[in-house]
Amino acid sequence: MTSASSNDIEFRSVTKNYGSVTAVTDIDLIVPKGAFMAMLGPSGCGKTTCLRMIGGFEQPSEGTILIDGREMNGIPAYNRPVNMVFQHYALFPHFNVEQNVAYGLRQMRPKIEKAEIWRRVAEALAMVRLDGFAKRRIHEMSGGQQQRVALARAIVNRPSVLLLDEPLAALDKKLRTAMQIELQTLQRELGITFVLVTHDQEEALSMADFVCVMSAGRIRQLGSPKEVYDHPADLFVADFVGKTNRIEAVAEGDGMTVRLANGNALAVGRDKRIEPGKVTVAVRPEAMRLQRSPMAVGPSLEGTVTHRIFLGSSAEYAVSVRGIGEFLVTADRHDAGAEELAAPGDRVFLGFEPTAAHIFNL
Repeated sequence: MTSASSNDIEFRSVTKNYGSVTAVTDIDLIVPKGAFMAMLGPSGCGKTTCLRMIGGFEQPSEGTILIDGREMNGIPAYNRPVNMVFQHYALFPHFNVEQNVAYGLRQMRPKIEKAEIWRRVAEALAMVRLDGFAKRRIHEMSGGQQQRVALARAIVNRPSVLLLDEPLAALDKKLRTAMQIELQTLQRELGITFVLVTHDQEEALSMADFVCVMSAGRIRQLGSPKEVYDHPADLFVADFVGKTNRIEAVAEGDGMTVRLANGNALAVGRDKRIEPGKVTVAVRPEAMRLQRSPMAVGPSLEGTVTHRIFLGSSAEYAVSVRGIGEFLVTADRHDAGAEELAAPGDRVFLGFEPTAAHIFNL
């Protein structure tokens, strides 16, 4: 069947059971051609199960999976236009680097000429910054280098979809950052669809075009990194993606006013009218303001600094507010001046713009 689908991957009401355990429940998902999507969530949320079903290593119990408009149910992994970079490398220890990378090309039918195989191997190694390592034995490579060999082996076949299962987990912070940029560049150059599974929020937000946040086998939100971070769909997403301060409050009868525990009123925009009753107000640490005197506008929460972490251009404060709880505040120290750094034990006031608050009914 020839397809003119504009989507590379589709899940239609997909469920996956392992005996009496349901790992994925009734998922609908569309990944456009050439997109870089990150599946983000805690351990056991179902993201790796979804990845394995795309790759053909697992079959759905219910529903349909399509790649480029073609149904993939029952089609084995080796007959799918997909390659996968596994979390634990899965390299052949008795092969050297170039033999590992060339393995998939050598299995292709009709056969590829040797000169073309080694040309593409050299190209793939250059893409992952392993020029000069072709003859190196796998046991002579560091964990990060082995991970890059696995990546080269996956891209050398030029698949339609590349699946990445925690591919940067073994790398140190500096190399991880460099490889994030390399992967983004590689994805743009190749023009193929990347699906990344990770529990690292920063990795997902910094690399992907779309972020799919999962919990308990279900999709909680799918959107751009900015949408997911700035406009979380629910309290789970607000808590899991980035850092969030939670304030218990009560929404009053008109659905447009929220009353905090200290009596402060928070106005809710007409487009954000909520149901009366108990609510949670979520505010990002960088949206909090910290100063020595009460806030002139908006809620003003008096508290005491309990901890301060100096981060160079910014500082993070833990502030205890009686009757409400602990708050995390990220302050740009260059806005206030170095002399304005608060110290543990200092009395301060916290505030935030009402538009920076996300309000969720309990």
